[in-house]
Amino acid sequence: MGRMAAGLSETVIPWRRVLYIVCANVSGTSIPEHTMNAAPDGGGQPPQEQPRQPGLQSEMVPRPESIRDDYRGAGRLQDMVAIITGGDSGIGRAVALHFAREGASVAIGYLDEEEDAAETVRLLRAEGAEVLAMAGDVGDPEFCERFVAGVAERFGRIDVLVNNAAEQHPVDAPEELTPEQIERTFRTNVFAYLFMARAAIPHLRDGANIINTGSVTGVRGHGTLIDYASTKGAIHALTFSLAQALAGRGIRVNAVAPGPVWTPLIPASFDAEEVAGFGTDTLLGRAGQPSEIAPAYVFLASREASFITGQTIHVNGGGHISA
Repeated sequence: MGRMAAGLSETVIPWRRVLYIVCANVSGTSIPEHTMNAAPDGGGQPPQEQPRQPGLQSEMVPRPESIRDDYRGAGRLQDMVAIITGGDSGIGRAVALHFAREGASVAIGYLDEEEDAAETVRLLRAEGAEVLAMAGDVGDPEFCERFVAGVAERFGRIDVLVNNAAEQHPVDAPEELTPEQIERTFRTNVFAYLFMARAAIPHLRDGANIINTGSVTGVRGHGTLIDYASTKGAIHALTFSLAQALAGRGIRVNAVAPGPVWTPLIPASFDAEEVAGFGTDTLLGRAGQPSEIAPAYVFLASREASFITGQTIHVNGGGHISA
């Protein structure tokens, strides 16, 4: 779910389709990830923190659920090629797994979370998906050009671009926002979306689409995630603008605006007490799982959404309700 880093590595795995999520327990045997997903009573999470961004899914307790065991693909994205930034963990991993189960080949980008990225590649490979993974910083336009060019060369086409990489840094007061933090947050969350779109659009054909990850904070704001919420509002406006600019080419552009979702960004952003109460203020009384967000991306990428563009789908547990 985090942004992507300066170095560049590539893993190409010629195989096909997605998922059984496994992780190692202390005895070294493999156990299904979904068995580690039970939240404590009250809808929150166990208190925990991570000292760096991007956070690591492998260190979260419980692990997020990336895809349900009973999710059945129906070939909605058969033979499509999708690029997903921030695809190593969180919502990005979930989208990658759902896309692959629906028949797509998947290219994921990530910053430097090698363990999480390798696990995502393994999960995609377990389903037989064709996979390409690249490490790099999407805030660097040259990396975005190389990433997209590598995908086009490997697969010969690009059908879906999912702009998803993000970072956030809470502050106690607006005066604490430094120019460096503001620029970094906008570079990862907004500039990167433009850089990736600019690089990918020449490869997108009639019927292709772009899906941007917005946020409920882009609609209602946030008292401590001031620059982050601002970037998400910008992403919503970017979505509307690109939809207008690309409609004549037959390219659809939409956004998904999640509410609170249990991803590595949460323990990497907030203190243990805030993590323990994360998401409990939604109407459903809990945070969402990435597995509950990703199907919205499948719908928008599929032919079922062929008459939908310039729209934002809110998936937030009732955290925000709009007419």
